[in-house]
Amino acid sequence: MPRRTDFSALINGHTEVIEMINSGEAGVPALNQLLRVAQQALGAAGMAFVEFAPTGGRVIAATGTVEWALGQFLPADDPDAVCLLSGPRVHQLDTGRLTGRLGTKLAESARSQMVVSRAEIDGHTMGSLHALYPADEDRPCPDHQCVIAYVASCIAHLYGDQCGLPVHVDGPIVAALADGLAVVDREARVRLWNPAAAQITGHTVTDVVSQPVPFPLPTPGQALDHRLPDGRWLRVTSGELPGPGTLRVVTFRDITDQQQSITDHDLFVAVTSHELRTPVTVIKGYADTLTDHWEALSDADRQLAAQKIGQRANELARLVDRLLSSSTAEAGSGGAPPAPYDLGDALRAAVTDLPAELRRRITLTAPVGLPRALGHRASLATVLTELCTNAGKYSPPASPIRITAGTDGQTVSIRVTDQGIGIRPEHVERAFDQYWQGDSDDRHRFPGAGLGLFLVRRIVEQQNGQVSLRPKAGGGTVAEVRLPRG
Repeated sequence: MPRRTDFSALINGHTEVIEMINSGEAGVPALNQLLRVAQQALGAAGMAFVEFAPTGGRVIAATGTVEWALGQFLPADDPDAVCLLSGPRVHQLDTGRLTGRLGTKLAESARSQMVVSRAEIDGHTMGSLHALYPADEDRPCPDHQCVIAYVASCIAHLYGDQCGLPVHVDGPIVAALADGLAVVDREARVRLWNPAAAQITGHTVTDVVSQPVPFPLPTPGQALDHRLPDGRWLRVTSGELPGPGTLRVVTFRDITDQQQSITDHDLFVAVTSHELRTPVTVIKGYADTLTDHWEALSDADRQLAAQKIGQRANELARLVDRLLSSSTAEAGSGGAPPAPYDLGDALRAAVTDLPAELRRRITLTAPVGLPRALGHRASLATVLTELCTNAGKYSPPASPIRITAGTDGQTVSIRVTDQGIGIRPEHVERAFDQYWQGDSDDRHRFPGAGLGLFLVRRIVEQQNGQVSLRPKAGGGTVAEVRLPRG
């Protein structure tokens, strides 16, 4: 039969728990120590405390044969929860009577006798304390129930003093927070984990309670940016909770978009600096040559230098125009609402404004009677310039570029077709990403800032249109823009 309570061990052990609390180590560590003291004094096989919240209970402390149950959840409508929250405050039962999820697991491991006492404050149940004894022993002595009721009252007192408890996450304020919130002990083990924390990190309460926090912690009062294994970024801050200082509150949020903006900005500066430096260097070189060696140069050399300066100045102007257009597209159209315009006439005007070396390669087909397009006519020149420049860059210098306008009854379309290296099917969407380039490993062969197609998509989509790329049979690429009919 279970031996009688070792009151000497209980008093001595409880004194140590009180000293532990007075020294600042309260909350769950004190609760665990209290359960170990009670288990030894009662001769129980194991002890457990289930903390209850509006949505159910969770095992937040466990010792001995039931240590495996730590972190287990008990829904409010589970038969075991109903059993534990009703009837006398202190009672004794056989685990075989428990038919819920947790009780079934207890019965599977070893059928036991259990003494249960609720921890209550002003009639409100904070949790329930459980002492388990092997089923083949005699029923626990009556003083066991008294001791368990006393220990449960001590635990309720911990809640009343707010010594790091409760650890459940069902409080309305904690649950409503958009930021992740955790409370950790001095060993950085998680004691509280709100719903936002689970959503942001993908770690459920069951995964992390009583486990080390799954990311590094900054010094209290500081912030730390941490990259998760899946590539997302968290900004983590921490501070000490008022009181003895054994617990820390940690907040964190997903800042992946902010980090991406910083990365994009850095990449923009690097790529743009490179693209600006090349024409500027060439212009300066030829200008210095003309200035320093004018008399020594032949007329042909002077004409060639002037031609190169003109070509590079045109490249520089197009790049600056592209950057300004990209900024405008990022900010939104911000101008007049879309209006009907003659698509064929607008295409002919836009082709006229293309660089001469590109214009000579272009064939434009715009049928008579083509429906009017609905959008911003001025932006069509930018769209066509980018698509034709892209077609020219990725195709042989003398190969033709065809521009074809048409309609399907609902929209009007513009197709730019080249006979170049083509585009891989897996790249047809990536090509519209900012700063992305096909064959980007060879920037000397295919230079560019990776802004053209990104800019085209932004402009077209702002006018309720669509743009797409696809490989052309026989080699090359087809870029197609569809706009609403006017």
